[in-house]
Amino acid sequence: MSHPSNPHYAPASRGQSAAAVSRHVQNAYGGYTLAHAGRQVRVGPVAFWIVVGTLVVMGVWSIATGTYFAFRDDVLTRLIGRQAEMQFAYEDRIAELRATIDRITSRQLLDQEQVERKLESLLRRQSVLESRTSAISGDLLTTGSTHPPRPSQQPTVKPSPINDTVILVAPPDREARLESRQPKPTVTRVAAKASSGSIDGMLNRVSVALDKVEQHQKQALNNLEEQYDTKARRIRTVLNDLGVNIDRMHAPAAAVGGPFIPLKAPHKNAGAFDHQLYRVNLARAEADRFSRALISVPVRKPVYGEIDMTSPFGVRTDPFLGRPAMHSGIDFRGAVGEPAHVTAAGTVTAAGWDGGYGKMVEVDHGNGFSTRYGHLSEIDVKVGQKVRAGEVVGKIGSTGRSTGPHLHYETRINDQALDPQKFLRAGVRLGGL
Repeated sequence: MSHPSNPHYAPASRGQSAAAVSRHVQNAYGGYTLAHAGRQVRVGPVAFWIVVGTLVVMGVWSIATGTYFAFRDDVLTRLIGRQAEMQFAYEDRIAELRATIDRITSRQLLDQEQVERKLESLLRRQSVLESRTSAISGDLLTTGSTHPPRPSQQPTVKPSPINDTVILVAPPDREARLESRQPKPTVTRVAAKASSGSIDGMLNRVSVALDKVEQHQKQALNNLEEQYDTKARRIRTVLNDLGVNIDRMHAPAAAVGGPFIPLKAPHKNAGAFDHQLYRVNLARAEADRFSRALISVPVRKPVYGEIDMTSPFGVRTDPFLGRPAMHSGIDFRGAVGEPAHVTAAGTVTAAGWDGGYGKMVEVDHGNGFSTRYGHLSEIDVKVGQKVRAGEVVGKIGSTGRSTGPHLHYETRINDQALDPQKFLRAGVRLGGL
């Protein structure tokens, strides 16, 4: 290979090898001349570098291809293992999340079950308390109140001509106020108010409210039992002071009846409320028995309003003869025509003129009790007529052995005259019942 314009060109001898010839590549005219075995090939620089670049690329590609085929199994194994590890990690994470969700769901279900149990328990308790309130309400309506009234709310006593007992009239709307004081928690409102606080807090508040209701009911029963016991004890004490044996008394006949149903005591395993309610019913029955017995005891006043007694029971100076004499009753001053009221329920046994009594009415109250009303100007009843406490038997007058208008009133036991004031004082003592 030679280049004619290159001064540094020196032709190769024949003895040189082809390798030596190929090493004698010289740059001529901006290109390359390749000589081999006496032949010369001129190549431009661009083509030269294209050829060189192609050879380099092919060499690199051959090396990469050989490396790939040599190590591809290891690479694929590693890639597959990495993907498997990622997949396993992903599945483990999903399983962990599922387990967490299951635990949360189980806890929520358990909490919901506990809340439902609490709600069910509170609903049962509320139902029991409502039934107890209904049982107590009958007693409250009968007595008017379970608490002693305040001084400004003292019941007024109204004697009635159509009732055998003293009527206790409570102030207006007394029962309504008592009912409004009863706390009335509603368990079913818990769900509606759940947004304002936790469910547990709501349930606890409802439970506390039910505790207050239960405590109030116990207190109401205690007050009722004490009230009935006090009433029965006072009546028994007053009648004993009058010398009346209430156990031997017979209640006046009344229009009552019905089959006999024995009262059963609560079971020994019954709650405290049932036992207490049983005691209250026994105490009320005892108080009612004493009240019915009291109907036939003349402890009421024969005249209403202020009493003006003109002559007491016992020894006095006879107004006509001026000598000591026995006065078998007491005299009440009154105007002619004022009503005279019977002091206990009974049956009229005499109604007419009777000597010094003038126009007189006698009433038999049973159990040996009887009363007389003398010097009447008019008689408003007949023999055999049933009368009730407070009924008018006649009008005050001055008939018979009398010096002026007044009512002569007698109280008798087994036809023996006793001081009526003793019975009237007993009536005053019983006026608060």
